[in-house]
Amino acid sequence: LCRGGLAERLCRLQNRERSAISFWRHQCISDAKTASDKSGVLIVKILEMFEECTIQVAICQQLEQSPAMLSSEDVVINAGEPILKVLFARETAAHLKSRPQDVIHIYPPWQKLLLRNADVPVIMHTYFSQKVLLSEHSETREKTYGLTKMLIRKNITSLAQTFSLDDLDDELLQESSDNQVACAPQIHNNCDSKQHPLARSAVNDSLLEMVESQGAVGWREAQVRVIIQRVYCLPAREGYRSHVQGNKPLSAIPIINSDPPNVRLCLLVQDAYGMFSEVQLQSLTFTDDIEQYCRRWEGKFCCLAGMKILQRTTRGRALGLFSLIDSLWPPVVPVKVAGQSQASEMMTTNLPPPSFCYILTAQSGEIHVEVDEEEQISNLYQPPAVHGLKEILQINGCNERCSFWAQVLYLRLQTKHSVPINQREILLFVTDSTLQNVVHMIPKVVAVSVAASCVLSTEITEALSVASRLIFFKDVLWGNGRIICVERTVLLLQKPLLYSAAGADLSELTGPVRLDELDSTTQANSVCAVKGTVVGVNESTAFSWPTCDRCGNGKLELCPQDRGLLYCNQCSEVVISPVLKMQLEVFLSCPSRSQSTVKVKVWHEISFGILSIVRLDIYEVQSVLGKVFLLLNCYVHSVTSFFYCVALEEIVLL
Repeated sequence: LCRGGLAERLCRLQNRERSAISFWRHQCISDAKTASDKSGVLIVKILEMFEECTIQVAICQQLEQSPAMLSSEDVVINAGEPILKVLFARETAAHLKSRPQDVIHIYPPWQKLLLRNADVPVIMHTYFSQKVLLSEHSETREKTYGLTKMLIRKNITSLAQTFSLDDLDDELLQESSDNQVACAPQIHNNCDSKQHPLARSAVNDSLLEMVESQGAVGWREAQVRVIIQRVYCLPAREGYRSHVQGNKPLSAIPIINSDPPNVRLCLLVQDAYGMFSEVQLQSLTFTDDIEQYCRRWEGKFCCLAGMKILQRTTRGRALGLFSLIDSLWPPVVPVKVAGQSQASEMMTTNLPPPSFCYILTAQSGEIHVEVDEEEQISNLYQPPAVHGLKEILQINGCNERCSFWAQVLYLRLQTKHSVPINQREILLFVTDSTLQNVVHMIPKVVAVSVAASCVLSTEITEALSVASRLIFFKDVLWGNGRIICVERTVLLLQKPLLYSAAGADLSELTGPVRLDELDSTTQANSVCAVKGTVVGVNESTAFSWPTCDRCGNGKLELCPQDRGLLYCNQCSEVVISPVLKMQLEVFLSCPSRSQSTVKVKVWHEISFGILSIVRLDIYEVQSVLGKVFLLLNCYVHSVTSFFYCVALEEIVLL
């Protein structure tokens, strides 16, 4: 706050006001002791209550006095006593916890406002108020009612109606909800919305107005209509566990960790004014995979109810969330502007991007989301813009969200021993037709880093463990020369029904996949093809192990009956002709890196076939020296420019 400014002065005034109220309440010895004889005390009995614009409005009857030994039900109401409309601030209402038939003492300095076109006076500045418990019967009633939370009717007043703007013909209030599907958050069959509790409440189209009118506690009898822009899963953090059910869990630590983690289904929604909000649903059943939710929900209207605010986050605190929001901004169609007529020229897409976002969560035990799956795709929906990998590598930006369709050739778990296994990244090496057709300057295969926070479905992990697959990468993060799958990134096996190709070449690969050959531009943590001749062998690191010639089991044991033979537990038979597999570190002479020492770790049976030592119990170094590798697929561990050394490891592509 600017020193000496109006905001700072207001803040000090509010602090002094809160201190005065707290001090006054501390002075009240007990609720049973009243000081109604004090001059200026207004005594009222509550007849009706409702909430409007976060202010609790109580329709009250003014009492001349409050008999000390009578309960509030026994107080005689005189028809001639004046009716008052008493306004309580949210903090005061939470302190009083008042109900109809309660007697309230309002101490000075309260103020009476006489409206020109209304007969009922309005009582304001009711911070110094005290609820009076007049008898044991009333105390019993208080204890009984205290066990249940009172539901207060909330009147939602549109700002457009308040300022008489010309947008009262909004179709959102007239549309029927007969075709809506109740989801909490599972996908159910169609239900009769006329009997649905949400179908009876008013529908709003502004997230901000809903938050301001309903508050952070929860939306009970109101709902807001929004468009679902994205559907994804987030790992559940400590302290906010989702209830994972079903027999098809999502795997947050793919390939390695088989324990199903806690994940929750999330929706990124946008209202008619362009404001975004992330809805984190508490439970997720995996009868349908995330792919089902994306296909059925994205682009559809939904109504939110029973929400509470988990957090109000800003751009500086949630870069990942706002990078996704920025990829959806500006809107594809003009949005409403608060305080402007809908016929105004201000209703354009020339608006600054959102600077804050509310994280909403569903209250347990309530119906949270209604998705109208039978409705047409909204014009406000922005499907992922699909680019070719060549185009993505040429984007001059940082933290840009992009989507692409690529063939996964090889996957590798990062082996940083200081990092726990469940927090290690996975490298997926991918390519597409735009890279395979490139001649120079652009790699034919690129690495996609999958962070541990990126939730992968079991369908994806199982598919990649079997063979090379075409994967749709939606909303990945591109920046600083890296493609990263982070939170809110979704990997799918099928193309989405709606996507924008933006002129990119999305044709599938037809011929064999080519890797970049090892040269002076090869970097660490990449894959390449090596041509060279074996000029040396590191005998100190060479080792071999026998495997079963039938199943390939590498953990053979000595046969119990004959200690001279090997036994395979998987086949339950004696291995007569074991296959010897070996690992060697060989040094190559490569024309493309003539000044460097190229060390390659070769192993697995396919390499031994090249070296002709698959079934030998011993080997001669001379039989290896001089052998030529025509095109050996390798992973680059390190490239040291100081010692001119390149460390490679032979790999097998999917």
